[in-house]
Amino acid sequence: MAQVTVQIGGRDYKMACGEGEEEHLLALGRAVDERHTQLKAQFGEVGDIRLAVMTSIMMADELKEAGRRQASLESEIVALKAADQDAVQAFDARHTDVAEQIANAAARLERMAAELAEGTRRE
Repeated sequence: MAQVTVQIGGRDYKMACGEGEEEHLLALGRAVDERHTQLKAQFGEVGDIRLAVMTSIMMADELKEAGRRQASLESEIVALKAADQDAVQAFDARHTDVAEQIANAAARLERMAAELAEGTRRE
């Protein structure tokens, strides 16, 4: 198991992670540190524990909002796929209708041609 040192709020924290996950964990640590720094600048010295809790709650809120947005987008994708399927079915139905109309017109033309040919032969 690999280990990395993550720095948050000027303090080092040794953390274990799976092999190959080091950079990912360090990037997460940097994101937490950035948020921690922003909140510290915004609220000043409110205590390390309180600042850590505020950072955690704000990031959890962002994560929750991202989850809601993802669920909304997934619902939209389902609706768009259903609309696409409906459009395909409507197109297919219209295509079939047009093909039948063309076939009927061709049959009428063939009958008319046969009638004309028959009339020509009688005269």
